[in-house]
Amino acid sequence: MIVHHETTGDPARPTVVLSNSLGTDLALWAPQVAALAERFHVVRYDSRGHGRSPVPAGPYTIEDLGGDVVALLDHLGIERAHVVGISIGGLTGQHLAVAHRDRVDRLVVADTAAKIGEPKTWRERAALVTRDGMSAVASGVVERWLTPEHAAAHPEKVRWLTEMLLATDPTGYAATCEVLATTDLRESIAGITAPTLAIGATGDVPTPPSATRAIAEAVPGGQYREVDAAHISNVEAAEDFTSALLDFLA
Repeated sequence: MIVHHETTGDPARPTVVLSNSLGTDLALWAPQVAALAERFHVVRYDSRGHGRSPVPAGPYTIEDLGGDVVALLDHLGIERAHVVGISIGGLTGQHLAVAHRDRVDRLVVADTAAKIGEPKTWRERAALVTRDGMSAVASGVVERWLTPEHAAAHPEKVRWLTEMLLATDPTGYAATCEVLATTDLRESIAGITAPTLAIGATGDVPTPPSATRAIAEAVPGGQYREVDAAHISNVEAAEDFTSALLDFLA
């Protein structure tokens, strides 16, 4: 299976793979694409069960999500890439850097943790969307993605993110919730050898900055940056987030 993807920039340049969060698609990275494409070959993709990617039967595992990235790199003829992931995309990036370290050049993980939440919470959410659809969780999820102040000042971002979440297939969303219920990389990330940057957000509730900072502290030589935003910091604090990416990847 090859997930839906889009490429931007010169393929002769180093590749950056961008991995989206739960309930979003590759459009989430719109604030970063132009700046990254000036220096890199940018590959965005929809995680399985999301966007225009296939929705195989679940539940999914972190090995499934990581394997999809490896299969995509193979499909595109790319041996190594920088990997940038937000939320569950950051969890995928950590797994790749542990299990497929020969494919990861530099790693950036944002608004994430080595273990995100508790199994009961994710399984309850999966059951809810399976029964009642994405509208059952939309408002509660999106209100955690942006700080209240930013959401009030930018209703267009709230609409955009809400539409993206509502467009997610409930089956794919529920199957991906099981990844979050079963993945705990807290011990294994000490084996990451790729240079790693963790970007935390001051107002992040699902993955507080202390949890993101813990990744940088666990990975040998890991670096930590913090921006003023909530859980989807690449949208809320786009300029600072992009600057941190470029500084590290350059």
